[in-house]
Parts: sequence; C-alpha cells; structure tokens
Amino acid sequence: MDNLRGSLHARVHKWMDAIGFKLNSSQTSNRSNVTTNHYFFETFNFYEREKGDDHNKAKFLCFDTYGEKINVKTLLDIQAAFFENISQLK
Repeated sequence: MDNLRGSLHARVHKWMDAIGFKLNSSQTSNRSNVTTNHYFFETFNFYEREKGDDHNKAKFLCFDTYGEKINVKTLLDIQAAFFENISQLK
C-alpha cells in the first residue's frame, strides 16, 4: 500500500506539471515539520500536506466550484473536480 501512495504523489505531480499548475505558496511549520503547498490553476485550488520529506504520507485536498472540500484519494478524484470546475468557467 505504501508503494501505491508514493506512486499517487508522483502521478499527481506529473499531471499537475502537464496541465500547468502554479505553486502559489509553501509553508513549513518548524514545530510539527509539516509542509503545506498551495497550487492553483485559474479558479481551481489544490493543497498538498506532507510531514517531513515523506511523499508516501502526503495528503491532498482541493475545492470545487462552490468552495466545497474534496478529499483526494486517487488521481481520478482531482481530475474530475478540476475538469468540472474548468468546464463551468465558460
């Protein structure tokens, strides 16, 4: 299962690079050693939290068009939310 989480992290970042997401901000808490990265693409927001440099335990979160929180457990989750958001911009 750990191998799948690591590959999810790699697949999400490969997809984000292909689409053209921008890193808006990155914050690291020195006390808890948790890094939060905020990525965006037009109106779509995507957050990644990881403790230390362990990509296997990275957690993802994004928001849909209405600001509702979507927990990302698969690459398909984020892709579906992203394309739904983009399709409503036109």
